[in-house]
Amino acid sequence: MNYRHAYHAGNFADVVKHAVLTRLVEYLKLKDKAFRVIDTHAGVGLYDLSAEEAQKTGEWRSGIARLLDARLAPEAAALLAPYLDAVRAANPDGALLRYPGSPLIVRGLLRKQDRLSAIELHPQDFAALKALFADDYQVRVLELDGWLALGAHLPPKEKRGLVLVDPPFEQQGEFARLAEGLRRAHRRWPGGIYALWYPVKDRAAVRSFREALVGLGIPKIMDIRFDIRPASDEPRLDGTGMIVVNPPFTLEKELAVMLPALHAVLAESRGAGWQVGWLTAEDANV
Repeated sequence: MNYRHAYHAGNFADVVKHAVLTRLVEYLKLKDKAFRVIDTHAGVGLYDLSAEEAQKTGEWRSGIARLLDARLAPEAAALLAPYLDAVRAANPDGALLRYPGSPLIVRGLLRKQDRLSAIELHPQDFAALKALFADDYQVRVLELDGWLALGAHLPPKEKRGLVLVDPPFEQQGEFARLAEGLRRAHRRWPGGIYALWYPVKDRAAVRSFREALVGLGIPKIMDIRFDIRPASDEPRLDGTGMIVVNPPFTLEKELAVMLPALHAVLAESRGAGWQVGWLTAEDANV
């Protein structure tokens, strides 16, 4: 699977991923102490939905465009507000022409004491990301292999924060890299929050990935699954998943409100569903 993000910005997977991301950042803000978000595969930060890549697939039309037009129950609307506000901020004229990537969404949520490390290896994407955050003292943009950041850049000096790992799945072995990267990162910084995105396309690969994570022996691993259709006969992105290690105690209840609301807007067929489960947990009250 090639998940070059310009083709898929604002699709259903982005909606779910970024909705969860905003809830994690909002939780970190409940304490006054500073935190750092490390985005290991940051991309360009802002995507032009009128560009050839986005127009070729049109995936944003059945993703963020649907959600912006949807009527949501008050509780779901409140939880999704930080995410949807970030999208609207990227489109000040009202028309949906741009989609903010994870670093731009995070940056809009930070307080003065908080910091973002945005890491990108692709030279052109790095240049665009660097320009986007030029002269922003709260954002450090690094041209680096994001997998290396899971070792060298942990723990952050703030000792509080979140690591987002959102690889493009352009190469074979990305699931194995995710598991190994988490193992190394958690060993260096066991108290951090980790959010790992993965595609639901190859069901056997997803099962093996989940088994590998259980085998790491890391406590408190939450698995979020969101399918828009049942398994396809041909390989196709049928769903999206997110692993959250050390999730906030508030997250499970928030997901129980957000995910049904998102599914009602984004699901394409009956037989698809969403699920929040624990791969590992210290106790039933995690």
